[in-house]
Amino acid sequence: MPQYKAPLRDMQFVLHELLNVEEHYGKLPAFQESVGRELIDQYLEAAANFCEKELSPLNQVGDREGCTWNDGVVTTPTGFKEAYQKYIELGFPSLSAEEQYGGQGLPNSLGTVISEMVGTANWAWGMYPGLSHGAVRTLEHHGSKEQKETYLPKLVSGEWTGTMCLTESQAGSDLGIIRTKAEPQADGSYAITGEKIFISAGEHDMAENIVHIVLARLPGAPKGTKGISLFIVPKFNVNTDGSLGERNAVRCGSIEHKMGIHGNATCVINFDNAKGFLIGPENRGLNCMFTFMNTARIGTAVQGLSASEASFQGALTYAKDRLAMRSLSGPKAPEKEADPIIVHPAVRNMLLTQKAFAEGGRSLVYLLTLYADVVENAATEEERKFADNILSFLTPIAKAFLTETGYESANHGVQVFGGHGFISEHGMEQIVRDTRIACLYEGTTEIQALDLLGRKVLGTQGAMLKDFTKIIYKFTEANKDNAALQEFIEPLAALNKEWGDLTMQIGMRAMKNPEEVGAAAVDYLYFSGYVTLAYLWARMALVAQEQLASGSTEVDFYNAKVTTARFYFKKILPRVRSHVEVIATGVDPLMTLDAEHFAF
Repeated sequence: MPQYKAPLRDMQFVLHELLNVEEHYGKLPAFQESVGRELIDQYLEAAANFCEKELSPLNQVGDREGCTWNDGVVTTPTGFKEAYQKYIELGFPSLSAEEQYGGQGLPNSLGTVISEMVGTANWAWGMYPGLSHGAVRTLEHHGSKEQKETYLPKLVSGEWTGTMCLTESQAGSDLGIIRTKAEPQADGSYAITGEKIFISAGEHDMAENIVHIVLARLPGAPKGTKGISLFIVPKFNVNTDGSLGERNAVRCGSIEHKMGIHGNATCVINFDNAKGFLIGPENRGLNCMFTFMNTARIGTAVQGLSASEASFQGALTYAKDRLAMRSLSGPKAPEKEADPIIVHPAVRNMLLTQKAFAEGGRSLVYLLTLYADVVENAATEEERKFADNILSFLTPIAKAFLTETGYESANHGVQVFGGHGFISEHGMEQIVRDTRIACLYEGTTEIQALDLLGRKVLGTQGAMLKDFTKIIYKFTEANKDNAALQEFIEPLAALNKEWGDLTMQIGMRAMKNPEEVGAAAVDYLYFSGYVTLAYLWARMALVAQEQLASGSTEVDFYNAKVTTARFYFKKILPRVRSHVEVIATGVDPLMTLDAEHFAF
């Protein structure tokens, strides 16, 4: 099994050199005097130590043992519960929560960096506390004063965990047709009845209480998404003094037998007149839940990044040691019976693809979380609105593109190992299985693509797209005379313009046939993802070149950045041409064949 090693130097590069997080935090009133580089690096080092020593060794254990279900009780794999207690002791659950409820009041963006380490070391384990962060954010934003005082202190401390209960067997991603009911009770509570499926961390033995955030319908509610309300439904009811009361009518009916993430309990949760409490206004539950869902989507983007990083680490170590054949240009290790496979171009192509997606994905996720910081903490409404638009635009790109490229990277990891990659002891095939779900949950790639093109781009008459392409335009204009950067600036500027032209072409066709949006959406998302990462790789190349010009002693590190940027632009970015060509073919090839003629 690959032993995880936190890429602290690259994390510091993205945070401090590319994104200038100290300057970023200095502009936000909540963090101006409390968050500096020394504090940031201390947290990163503590998290790296925990993930490398505690979580990584449990990754294969969780995959091999899985969770067990017995009459509604779920037991997690060996070591999971003990690792969670250490996680609590280190204070990680409270990192970015509000101080008045026991949180440390640090930026969410710092918490995301730690989540990357947790997820790369052991994604299945990381989902237990990961879902709690979304529950905390939802209550912070939409809960009543009493609800916050009742639930937040224990959720923030990590003593309790949280879940997100949306999906039902007949509904899937179409939340407008959920059937779970909420009946008002005389005491102001609601009786929740229904069944939810695919509930990650829905039942386990790691915390004394689980707080479910549940979508349900009130009597007489409008049909569709406009008739959904949001409720708190705890596993154990909570007494007025904060102690645990009687068991609520919430039960885990079963756990799923899954392709991957075996160490995380994916549950069927049955609510049988369970006591629940309304969060926010009636019939506005989906609006409130978007706080949770957006947090989860960014978290899923992190899973894609984690897959690229984990598979790259495993493949790189193996490629340096594994001997097979001789280099076509002559022996590179003549003292050995064969050359290390890292000398072969085909292997290098896979490794560099993983590296480009891991480091590029890291820059995108971290950038995304800085915009989230601004949305929550900026001094002016104008700043918050602009950041929210960029965040809304980039979230479906990050979620879908990074999970798809993470899955590609995971497959490359198996391929580098050859036949040994297919053997479970090496752990590379586990990354493939664990990562496959990331392209599905929190909205499939196809759903995210429709959200991007249909809602975020065409639905705003291109306004959100223009906000981001203007950022790229300003960068290319500022560096158009930088001779050393032209190999990146010229193609980036051309693609940035093409992005707008491509959008207009799709929009014009969609005016005649709305199905054109669905036909183009996935390829449009891929185009958007490749261009977004090209922008970030160009920025990283600029930073690296400036450091080299200033006489930095880290010559190898910065040269590797420029070389990887060059690889991305020459070997990966040309993929956009195929997506443009597919978009140009329109919807007709997809819709001509009648459904009854789909035969086998």
